[in-house]
Amino acid sequence: MKKIIKILGTGCPKCKKTIELVENVVAENNFDAEVVKVDDIMDIMKYDVLSTPAVVVDEQVMIKGRVPKREEIVGLLLF
Repeated sequence: MKKIIKILGTGCPKCKKTIELVENVVAENNFDAEVVKVDDIMDIMKYDVLSTPAVVVDEQVMIKGRVPKREEIVGLLLF
């Protein structure tokens, strides 16, 4: 089943790094996932996230306020 991964962020360097990292992990591991960038502040607020970047997997906020490690992303997508 295809996972939907949303990266919440307004375009700061950490947000850009998170998007790049998640896209690379998805591609390298051939995960069946779609990466979506969410940069509209009103859409971000719907997730009750006060600091970005944030990673949302299938509508569940998994990481917020920091750039995740590669291993964390792999772990989130294996389940």
